[in-house]
Amino acid sequence: MQYIIRLFPEITIKSTPVRKRWSKKLVDNLRILARRIHERSTVVLDWDRIVLKVHSDDAQIAAQITEMLRCTPGIAHFSRVHAYPYETMHDIYEHVFSHWRGRLEGKTFCVRVKRSGKHEFSSIDLERYIGGGINQHTPTAGVKLKDPDETILVEVKDDTCYVVEARSEGLGGFPLGTQEDVLSLISGGFDSSIASYMLMRRGMKTHFCFFNLGGKEHELAVKEVAFYLWNKFGSSHRVRFFAVPFEEVVAEILEHISPANMGVVLKRMMYRAADAIAKRGEFDAIVTGEAISQVSSQTLPNLSAIERVTDRLVLRPLITMDKPEIIRIARQIGTEAFSAAIPEYCGVISVKPSSRVKLDKLEAEEALCDAAVLERAIAGTVTQSIDAVMQDVGQYRDAPQVEAVDVLPQAATVIDIRHPHEAEIAPLTLPEHTILTIPFYTLNDKAQELDKNTPYFLYCDKGVMSQLHAAHLRDQGLSNVGVYRPGQ
Repeated sequence: MQYIIRLFPEITIKSTPVRKRWSKKLVDNLRILARRIHERSTVVLDWDRIVLKVHSDDAQIAAQITEMLRCTPGIAHFSRVHAYPYETMHDIYEHVFSHWRGRLEGKTFCVRVKRSGKHEFSSIDLERYIGGGINQHTPTAGVKLKDPDETILVEVKDDTCYVVEARSEGLGGFPLGTQEDVLSLISGGFDSSIASYMLMRRGMKTHFCFFNLGGKEHELAVKEVAFYLWNKFGSSHRVRFFAVPFEEVVAEILEHISPANMGVVLKRMMYRAADAIAKRGEFDAIVTGEAISQVSSQTLPNLSAIERVTDRLVLRPLITMDKPEIIRIARQIGTEAFSAAIPEYCGVISVKPSSRVKLDKLEAEEALCDAAVLERAIAGTVTQSIDAVMQDVGQYRDAPQVEAVDVLPQAATVIDIRHPHEAEIAPLTLPEHTILTIPFYTLNDKAQELDKNTPYFLYCDKGVMSQLHAAHLRDQGLSNVGVYRPGQ
């Protein structure tokens, strides 16, 4: 199978050196990602396009390649094509006809040709020739140039023609790694998740920083969101996940800060810690999901007071966005269900928060807090590579790992806990067993509906998520839960 990939237009208008550098970065990223799916993949840059060849016709591999291309920053659109050498226009017509024969009966259609190189015919000549031939030899409803039922896409480059099988839109943006590294403050909610995604889409290696206010389940859920974002949109590059223990800091705030200032002081403490981590990691900016006046700490006066504690650039990609718009993007990229299921934990709840703090009073109250507490929190930060965050089962569960099996008992029911996108691309097939599809982020809610007399085995691609959630369900008293790892 073969794909023709077009660069995002903002890349093509850059100066020649920048365009070459960014195009090469996209090629490098695609090589890494494509070879994970199929080792016999090649990626070649051809100035105005990128050609990806995969030496396989497997439908599941094709679906995985298509999904990967949809989620890779820097791509405007791409087409799955069939490539043929040719000598005459009639050769091209015959190749097109062989693909579209039987698919146009009773339908209107048009032909669109994109041509590059030196030829004796124009693009319009070829469109008319192919369209006329198909109309004569197929019982169509005729040619219709505006809003036809089907559009036949053909590309001609030098002595090769490409018949487009399917065309898909890309993510846009800039290739990952063309911009600097940033540190995103992520809580797992809608705002911080979308802010992280928007920076990744713009080509920035986005590292994650989580402030643990006292909930292990919250940290696990945030790691799941961060891992999903990285795995789907940024896995061509390794990034880090920082977990900062903030329980003591919260206790200091509750003891010394008035209710009106608690929210702003908490944010200032987080910014100070993030600045220290960013300095150590040489990250150029801090990213937040703050939006104007969404909560009391996000008014302009309060954001100004919060930002005073750092000289580092603070990026707020959602600053003017409405909540419905943010949720729409979350639904589009697949994080809505994650964020909706994030366990709520708020260590600082202020009854009467101020929307316009007085800086002198704020700083006087902060001076009462023990600075060593924040220093201990920063020193206690746990740093992990993002591809390893879901492997630390022991960090969350005192119970031993659930034993995994590669051969299922006869009465077993398998629960596929993968994200719906993953399950759709590579469906699990077990003719002799019942398969339930329950994404891991809804598993806790559905657990009480499971039959306690049925042996259930959780399944995911690598076995990591299934181990985590099987251990969690056993902690809740469901002893009839195991892990299914075929071919382990």
